[in-house]
Amino acid sequence: MPRKANPALMKPLTLSPELTAVIGAGPLARGQVMKKLWEYIKGKDLQNPSNKRNIIADELLLPLFGGKKEVTMFEMTKLVSAHLTDPDKA
Repeated sequence: MPRKANPALMKPLTLSPELTAVIGAGPLARGQVMKKLWEYIKGKDLQNPSNKRNIIADELLLPLFGGKKEVTMFEMTKLVSAHLTDPDKA
């Protein structure tokens, strides 16, 4: 039996100005946000060469990462969530 997509992950969310500066205008679903963020990271070669699970912040990512210069990919997901808001709850 195929798995159904979680509707919470498919809902378009409003992006903060800091996130919009990196991935473009929204609203976008959470999965689309992460996909575009990874495209940006890989396009700019921002993964730590010695540990690919770590992301090195450039000037656009610093505000998203709370000023941290390097974060893990799991920490990045948590930090980026703070830049997404549900338009129905705003």
